[in-house]
Amino acid sequence: MTKMQLLYLIVPLAPLAGALAAGLFGWAIGRRGAHWVTILLMAVSTAASGVVFMDVLDGNTYNGAVYTWLTSGNVRFEIGFLIDRLSATMMLVVNFVSLMVHVYTIGYMADDPGYQRFFSYISLFTFSMLMLVMANNFLQLFFGWEAVGLLSYLLIGFWYTRPTAIHANLKAFLVNRVGDFGFLLGIALVLMYFGTLDYAAVFANARTLAANTIEILPGEAWSLMTVICILLFVGAMGKSAQFPLHVWLPDSMEGPTPISALIHAATMVTAGIFMVARMSPLYELSETALSVVMVIGAITALFMALVAIVQNDIKRVVAYSTLSQLGYMTVALGASAYAAGIFHLVTHAFFKALLFLGAGSVIIALHHEQDMRRMGGLRKYMPVTYWTVLIGAISSAGIPGFAGFFSKDAIIEAVRLSKLPGSDFAYLAVLSCVFVTALYTFRLLLMTFHGPERFHALRAGPEELEKAPEHTDLRPGGFHDDHGAGHGHAPHESPAVVTVPLILLAIPSVCAGWVIGPVLFGGYFGNAIAVAPGHDVLAELGKSFHGVPGMMAHALSTAPFWLAVAGIGTAVYLYRVRPDLPGAIKEKFGLLYTILDRKYGFDEAYQWLFGDGAVRFGTGLWKGGDVAVIDGVFVNGSARAVGWIASVIRYLQSGFIYHYAFAMIIGILVLLTMIFLA
Repeated sequence: MTKMQLLYLIVPLAPLAGALAAGLFGWAIGRRGAHWVTILLMAVSTAASGVVFMDVLDGNTYNGAVYTWLTSGNVRFEIGFLIDRLSATMMLVVNFVSLMVHVYTIGYMADDPGYQRFFSYISLFTFSMLMLVMANNFLQLFFGWEAVGLLSYLLIGFWYTRPTAIHANLKAFLVNRVGDFGFLLGIALVLMYFGTLDYAAVFANARTLAANTIEILPGEAWSLMTVICILLFVGAMGKSAQFPLHVWLPDSMEGPTPISALIHAATMVTAGIFMVARMSPLYELSETALSVVMVIGAITALFMALVAIVQNDIKRVVAYSTLSQLGYMTVALGASAYAAGIFHLVTHAFFKALLFLGAGSVIIALHHEQDMRRMGGLRKYMPVTYWTVLIGAISSAGIPGFAGFFSKDAIIEAVRLSKLPGSDFAYLAVLSCVFVTALYTFRLLLMTFHGPERFHALRAGPEELEKAPEHTDLRPGGFHDDHGAGHGHAPHESPAVVTVPLILLAIPSVCAGWVIGPVLFGGYFGNAIAVAPGHDVLAELGKSFHGVPGMMAHALSTAPFWLAVAGIGTAVYLYRVRPDLPGAIKEKFGLLYTILDRKYGFDEAYQWLFGDGAVRFGTGLWKGGDVAVIDGVFVNGSARAVGWIASVIRYLQSGFIYHYAFAMIIGILVLLTMIFLA
């Protein structure tokens, strides 16, 4: 084993070792031991992934098996690594964000009784994601895919005494099973037609099978590659929370804030984006699949952004922002701008983790208050949190110079150049989304950090909050925590274990986009991503790229920039200049507000169709099958039949001699008649 191969093993195994140490021996090493061992091993993994990343930049790649699990005929089921620029980039981003979350957790979960268990879970979660992105075959991909799903279930429901947390983690688990069913069918088709699960072998033979068809319904021929790609994308729709399998992600906010940042920034929800990019040699052979991916992403980007405007829970605003940004990435994949999608995945990982952890810092300061209508005026109490969240908000809004601007603008322009069916709709959706994103992001910033200090309010109920304008300072008094216990002191800045990760995440939220030239137009991903010549929108876009300063200067005259400025200006006008207007708009457009507030009714529809539908189906089986058929026919029916037969027979057993003599005479007559006739 070479030195680099040893490092490849260290990257995923170090978090696994930390998870086992904190999970199995947390009782012995204590709280400090649990966070020290997991953080140190995460730092080792991050450093190793940094070395691997630099080695890959030098032109060294690796594709090989580590362990053969079993052999069936000519098919080998292996654990193996594919280390190229795509996987190396993902490894570095996943590890860096996870390390920041680990450090942040010391402050956020300081008083939680499940401290050691939480550190074990997040390290195991990181191990699962690393196994997914480092995989060189579909078997290991599926292992990592399911493992992050399982760990998300455990982490979303970490506070398992809360009924809402249990409902949320069950919802996430079930919705992801829907997507994973399609994903598994796609992998099964790959194995059936290609005879292998190895990426390299599948990609090498993909073009030879591009003309093959498959009959899903008799007489209906479908392109094999289209079916495989759409089934794989169904899995991505579940993991990356794309419409209509998006409903689990906002509810996952029931988990602790550190895991919200980890799941929604760099790990689980980006798994689907990474998978589609990795499968680009397959997707490039099906324009139908690419169009489906693009349209689904466009719907998710715009319609989820609109929902974020009416949310009052600070974490849910960021959660719907995640849904929208994932839609951007998916649109890029559908436009064959895979590099732009992954580039946005990276920049988004930094500014979205920053926003989530910043929201968590506010929640800590306000004793786990999450309603923005009970915040306001926190800027002077929490300057570090404020300035870092401001950086995250500017980056998310796509203001030139910040990381989010470069990746988002590249996606918008790439979609504009696409000629695939659905590209016009996708372009309008992502362009409109620029305004909406700036509006809800700065609404969060202004309601939380600016304006009057509403956190002095007594614990107002939902009805009182609904009636009160968003700028109203409700009944000044002592500051209260989540249980209504008064606190005389004002909120204050979070400890260093919280603010240092915020500062470290703010740096790439500003400058990570400056490498756009080599990443998008310099062939950074090399052979890791395949794009058909007729689909290469980034190559076309690169013809007009004249460096970072030129791109920033050009942006000042483009629609996305002015839409972002308009969104920020609208937020400032509504929540600082005229804070009475949001309430008036809400009343005037009550129906639209209700539609957005109820998230288009998907939760209720799914509950009626699947939740209540399962209950109705079960009730029908119980009453129709159990009560009517099994009990009514077989159990009680057989008893009634025996009773009826007995009631008839008892007339023959009367006890009178003349009855028996008469029966004997009749019997003899019947026998004689039969003998005579015979």
